[in-house]
Amino acid sequence: MAYEDIDGVPIWFEEHGDPTGPPLVALHGGILTFRRSFGDVLPWLAQGRRVIGVELQGHGHTPDTGRAMSIERFADDVAQLIDRVGGGGPVDVWGYSLGALTATSLALRHPTKVNRLVLAASNIRPDGYHPEITAPEQDDPRLPNGEEFGIWKADYEAVAPNPADLFPFLERLQPVVHNMTGWTAEEIRSITAPTFLVIGDRDFVRLDHAAEMLDLFPNCSLAVLPGTRHTEVMQRTEELRALLRPFLS
Repeated sequence: MAYEDIDGVPIWFEEHGDPTGPPLVALHGGILTFRRSFGDVLPWLAQGRRVIGVELQGHGHTPDTGRAMSIERFADDVAQLIDRVGGGGPVDVWGYSLGALTATSLALRHPTKVNRLVLAASNIRPDGYHPEITAPEQDDPRLPNGEEFGIWKADYEAVAPNPADLFPFLERLQPVVHNMTGWTAEEIRSITAPTFLVIGDRDFVRLDHAAEMLDLFPNCSLAVLPGTRHTEVMQRTEELRALLRPFLS
């Protein structure tokens, strides 16, 4: 567990598994820690593999220094971290939600860094979400509930350098996702890394959007997990193991 100073931000990363095994960079969901996102799958994911768990600016152990945030900047941070601790790449990359958006940007901006790509609970344009997700006045069952947010808040307060910064950070983070323009069909078609998409059937992401992504990524598979919300995708441990161990082996 250590920090790397990247563009003025001390980026936290932690390593698990076999230090001589093939590297995989794991990128968490928005406001979550690495452990909250990947803790359920880590026991099998780290078998024979070097897992490098990253916490992006403002998340978990990594402070929010006030530097402007964007999906592209997160991706550039991860590219620098791969250079410094990941042997320069290419590495496998598994991103969940915000981490999946970051992984997609990484594959576009730094294609030589990415070997295989797992995108969980992800979209490529804002209209890929169900419209209810962007209408906070609506009580939609797809949205995080109070119990889930309470767990995430406790995680943040347990490890953040400045635990009182959670709500100011959330105000800064929200536009990063909501104002994302996304990527064109041509850009997605240019991604050569083999890609595995995973969403829940009750995800933020529309099923028809996931099907469009399946068509656009040149070398791609798609799995839809039944009875699964956006916040539950990474908890489907056995399903993810059965689907992704062959892909990542």
